[in-house]
Amino acid sequence: MITQKSIGVKIASARKNKNFSQSSLAQKIGISPQAVGKWERGESLPDILLLSRITEILGIDLNYFSEKESSLPVSDTLDSRESSEFKVLEESDKRKKNGWNMSESNWVNVDFSGIKNIQERFHAAHVKKCLFVGADFSKVQMKSNNFDQCDFLNAKLSNMSIQKTNIAHCSLKGVNLKETEFLRTIISSSDFTKTDLSKVLFEYSGLEKINLGPAELNRTAFVNTYFSNVRFGGTIDRCSFEKCSFSKVTFEKAKLIQTFFKYNDLKRVKFIDCEADQLTYELLKHGKADLTGVKVSHS
Repeated sequence: MITQKSIGVKIASARKNKNFSQSSLAQKIGISPQAVGKWERGESLPDILLLSRITEILGIDLNYFSEKESSLPVSDTLDSRESSEFKVLEESDKRKKNGWNMSESNWVNVDFSGIKNIQERFHAAHVKKCLFVGADFSKVQMKSNNFDQCDFLNAKLSNMSIQKTNIAHCSLKGVNLKETEFLRTIISSSDFTKTDLSKVLFEYSGLEKINLGPAELNRTAFVNTYFSNVRFGGTIDRCSFEKCSFSKVTFEKAKLIQTFFKYNDLKRVKFIDCEADQLTYELLKHGKADLTGVKVSHS
């Protein structure tokens, strides 16, 4: 398991391999020697931007800090500054080409805020209590991951493919999920305040204990998806629900506009103070919904 302590030990090992003191490393980074000491003792952790700077200075790859990668680069026998600079540039080019590999690792209590350039494929990772504030995962393909108690505040997760992944007790406040596809993914007890779900596809997936009221639902599609203890509210514009199942689902103060319901049993869905255009109203009626709490909007 990757922890603050294990990362600190690796920073110390790489520093010593370069024959740097804590003071000289701190000076190159632009921080205090005390901060370096705290990292190496596992008392604190550098953020992802500082960690990237450390890898450049020490001539290592970010993957060096993962569980599977423990070896240091072979020390340069040539006392050549130009050779050292070439290695740093080589590592930088490698990251730009391949991205940071976060797959097949356990990440716990790590601050990845602002991280970019993630490797295109991100799979088989267990991620707990990590920060991804303002991170950019655009176009990344995720598969078979577990996220628990993570914070994705204002992160960019658009145009992604997320498959066979569990997301629980996470904050997705202000996250941009535009045009992302969820397949066989379960999301539970997570915060969708001001989350942009425009043109998102959920297929063979599940949403549990979720309040989608504060989320932006625009041309969002749900296919063969189950909902349990889910609340909808606000404007639901040109969305579609096809072959979905509903348990303890409520639409409250929702405005449904040209929203398509097909092959759904809506008998147990509650509608409270909602309004819908004529077409949506007829589709709800066809799904045998109780329309007592729905009025037709003619605007």
